[in-house]
Amino acid sequence: MKKVLRNFIAFTLIVSAISANAQPIRYLDNVFTNVTVTSDVQFAENISILPTVLSGGVNPPALTPIMCDIYEPTGDNLTDRPVVILLHTGSFLPQVINGQPTGDKLDSSIVQQCMRWARKGYVAVAMNNRLGWNPTSPNQDDRTSTLLQAAYRGIQDAKAMVRFLRKTEDIDGNPYGINPNQIALGGQGTGGYISLGYATLDTIGDNTPWQEIYLTKFFNLTTMQPYVYPPIFGNYDGTDSTFLPIIDSVSGQIVGYAPMNIPNWPSYSNDINMAFNIGGCLADSSWLEAGDVPMVSLHCTKDPYGPYANGDVIVPTTGNYVVEVQGSYIVQKHQAMYGNNAVFANAGFSDAFTNAANANNDGYEGLYPFLTPTPSSTPNAFGESYEEEGAPWDWWDNTWYDNMHQAIHSSPAGYGPANSILGNPNMSSTKGNAYLDTIQGYLNPRMFLALGLPTILSISASEVIDFATEIYPNPTTEKVNVVSYAAAINSIEIYNIHGQVVYSKEVNANAIKINTTTLSNGVYIMNIKSDKATITRKLIVE
Repeated sequence: MKKVLRNFIAFTLIVSAISANAQPIRYLDNVFTNVTVTSDVQFAENISILPTVLSGGVNPPALTPIMCDIYEPTGDNLTDRPVVILLHTGSFLPQVINGQPTGDKLDSSIVQQCMRWARKGYVAVAMNNRLGWNPTSPNQDDRTSTLLQAAYRGIQDAKAMVRFLRKTEDIDGNPYGINPNQIALGGQGTGGYISLGYATLDTIGDNTPWQEIYLTKFFNLTTMQPYVYPPIFGNYDGTDSTFLPIIDSVSGQIVGYAPMNIPNWPSYSNDINMAFNIGGCLADSSWLEAGDVPMVSLHCTKDPYGPYANGDVIVPTTGNYVVEVQGSYIVQKHQAMYGNNAVFANAGFSDAFTNAANANNDGYEGLYPFLTPTPSSTPNAFGESYEEEGAPWDWWDNTWYDNMHQAIHSSPAGYGPANSILGNPNMSSTKGNAYLDTIQGYLNPRMFLALGLPTILSISASEVIDFATEIYPNPTTEKVNVVSYAAAINSIEIYNIHGQVVYSKEVNANAIKINTTTLSNGVYIMNIKSDKATITRKLIVE
């Protein structure tokens, strides 16, 4: 009850400030008109297998620059702004080649989302990642291994993106005006696979090295080799240099080594404050555990290619099986079970977007299910059947796509556009933006709390943090929990009534459990320090 009350009070103060001042609040509403975009910023370089895929195996993997676009509110006077990073969809292949009109940082919905966040005061980043896998292979092990490796490289690239931003703040003079301690990362479609993997794939709690990717379904059961082998593909963070032995086909001897992973900015942290997923899935639910960052998921419940709960990834063009995955429903069910979404689950939201989500999400806060209409049973002009919708927030220029599809796939005129809307029959900018209204309407208030953002109105950052900080049980006999729902705790000091320090600890987390059995019975003062405030609490030990 205390957790619910404190979070409800903190957010209620913010909402009350909005009503009382009758003006927009930064990070929740548009407070800027214009956006400045810095295009094609190289944030990393690494080995890409795309040249090999596109050449049918003729060309070797190559060192490739990886680019992003950075969106900032024009005329903003703040220099420590929170960051939202967004990854695009595209099935880990270039657009059009992938049989889709989407698959790049310039996808319409990606650009529009970043523009919206920048107008609210964020720094938004649309990033590309390395592409390449073999979906058309008749061998299931080849399909599964190359897809998992593509997702793995995407996670490494996203971590390089986060480290790059911290590097720019640390040694480049902070040209983008970011706060390196307030970062959210999300993705649409395939990008959602990356953001969920980013938030959950780690070695914490592993009994053996690489335990999380050495699951049975991630092994070639004929050769008993893992599909992803970190000593070759790089560690989870992509911060080591790794090489693939080159074997002479005649002698069987190693004749050289080809680089497979290049570390980018390895001295900087990968930490993020939250993750979000729009239509993506998680490779395995066992990756979820207590202590993972808060997550928000939005998902079409009948998505045929990105399962809402448990399901298989299949190749759209062939129907061939690739791998079993878990969708947003399973992700958020585990988040609720572990209490990882407490920062906004206990906020007492009652807005229209929350109510719409709660009507269909089985009580799993942070989950927005999209219920889409039943597809038409009438085939299109090319005899193809319409499908359940999976990404109704996307839109594109079908004239451009028609020309590109004809050039790349030698298809008849009109086939590309007709095929592209099988899962989005009334695709348009109007429709896509209506879905983005819902996506950001549901996501942004939760991101506000997860990032610990201060309001620019009469409620100060320290007041919000104060109301969102608690210690319990108090009085205590053996231990006390210290939790801050609005900001990471940097350090804690406990003083006795004589002003002497009896406990001091560096924390760098949102929660800590302190053993009080070494303290004598009595009254103490606890100072809880974060970047934005020092909160004082009275502690009674009995």
